Amino acid sequence: MSPPVPSIPQAIRPGGGIEAPAAAPAPGRRGGYSRFVAIAKLVLPLVAVALFALVWAWPNLRGGDLRFRLGFSDFVTRETAGPSMINPRYVGTDKNQQPYSITSNVARNSPADRMKIDLEVPKGDIVLNDGTWLMLSADAGVYARTAKTLDLTGGVTLFHDSGYEIRTDSAYVDLDQGTAAGDQPVHGQGPFGDLRAEGFILLDKGKVIHFTGKSKLTIWPGFRTNPS
Repeated sequence: MSPPVPSIPQAIRPGGGIEAPAAAPAPGRRGGYSRFVAIAKLVLPLVAVALFALVWAWPNLRGGDLRFRLGFSDFVTRETAGPSMINPRYVGTDKNQQPYSITSNVARNSPADRMKIDLEVPKGDIVLNDGTWLMLSADAGVYARTAKTLDLTGGVTLFHDSGYEIRTDSAYVDLDQGTAAGDQPVHGQGPFGDLRAEGFILLDKGKVIHFTGKSKLTIWPGFRTNPS
């Protein structure tokens, strides 16, 4: 005689009724979920690869002038002042293919002229073929891209690597010709001594400087024009 088969217990409802066991999920649902997982594993990597390729190729899709390049570290949109660029850098060459660069804290298109750029705290570096350089800075400036000129205002400083420095309130710089000029009071100093004038004209990237108006030169003791 076979041993009795134990009966499977059934859940009893609080009201006394018997609750049937929970039904197992249908085979069709399991199959649909598996297909979704398989498709997701295939599509998501392809989307990631496509996004990476777009990010890598985007800079190459935009053309530019080889003689004038612009770089910036951030872009800010202001409702009142219009689009602005933070820490831009402008690079170009003069008529003799000598390089120059201009940087500033903030730059934005001039509302009066689309080809001009208003700069906050501009700084410029001009390099000559013989290796000497001229550095300039100011509180504000306007850069004309086509004319390659720079109007500087407020705390203008021009420094040449030979050791002299010129300070004034405003200056007009022609980057293509390598000249600069100003009609405001000038304070200059260098290895020779101290100089004050009513204006200045700088030629040939600083190799020649003419001081205009009433000028006063104080030569420091021990300075000699011919060391030999």
